[in-house]
Amino acid sequence: MASIKEIAEMSGVAKSTVSRYLNQGSVSEKTAERIEKVIKKTGYSPNQFAQSLKAKKTKIIGVIIPRLNSNAMSETLLGIDDVLQMNGFQMIISNTNQNIDREIESIYSLAKQKVSGIILAATVITDKHKRAFDEISIPMVVIGQQVPGVPSVIHDDYQAGYCLGNYIFQRGHRFVTYLGIPETDISVGIKRKQGVIRASGEYENIVLNIEETSFSSQDAVIMAKKILAGKNQPTAIIAATDNIAVGVLKACCLLDIKVPEQLSIVGVGGDKITDLVYPGITTIKFFFREAGGTAAKSLLKLLEHEQTQEVIVSPYELIERFSVDKPQQKK
Repeated sequence: MASIKEIAEMSGVAKSTVSRYLNQGSVSEKTAERIEKVIKKTGYSPNQFAQSLKAKKTKIIGVIIPRLNSNAMSETLLGIDDVLQMNGFQMIISNTNQNIDREIESIYSLAKQKVSGIILAATVITDKHKRAFDEISIPMVVIGQQVPGVPSVIHDDYQAGYCLGNYIFQRGHRFVTYLGIPETDISVGIKRKQGVIRASGEYENIVLNIEETSFSSQDAVIMAKKILAGKNQPTAIIAATDNIAVGVLKACCLLDIKVPEQLSIVGVGGDKITDLVYPGITTIKFFFREAGGTAAKSLLKLLEHEQTQEVIVSPYELIERFSVDKPQQKK
């Protein structure tokens, strides 16, 4: 493929003239036609990233995510990419490893790179985030959290937790453990738990214990072994994520506890692994890829100065498998 230098030589103009033409700068009509003919003849394709750094308007979207090792984020990114590619945009991904300071830095860093817009998958929105939103003055969509005044695409975490709680309590479980994550994550750490707690209040004689672990399946194995080795063993564990549910299932295997005969397990997310393990885990399926696509479409509307909904709630679906049974009667 020809370079800008070669395009310039073949067109009989300076290299700077070609660069100016590619960046929509001021070039005479006759010169533009000559350069365009050479570009078509050679099949030259400009480096969109380098080109857009110089342009007033870019075709690049910044996407800030809290972690890479997540099925939910992988699916979300695929959804974003689907829409951006269809519309001639590219994305830059910034991974923050759930570090809020890095998240703020990424917002400013992407703004300096002249991205057209930013999609932020945040674990929590702080005053520093809001200050950054105001200062960069770049179109932005938040996914996973609801932010007043900023278009947001959220999953219905509260209702998902409520749905799972009802599902377990309706089947007669009264000794239940909710295995969640710290409340630093509002959606997963707080809202899902609140939904389960609300459901527990609608039934009699419920003993609901709240425990915490991390997003890691291995950490969930360790915590689940402690819970299941204790005196007051639950008949069901509601896991805040599918990763945690898989960790609980492994702990049961290590402790020779039969699922679902001795312990029922449910999770949240709809990860493919819940259908691959045995027994398959009942889960709330979130449509992460679709949510990512919705966020990208909302941002592109903002770039065209079109109105978009301030809050879009992504749907969910209960997927029943074989990890839940009625509890055995305690002797």
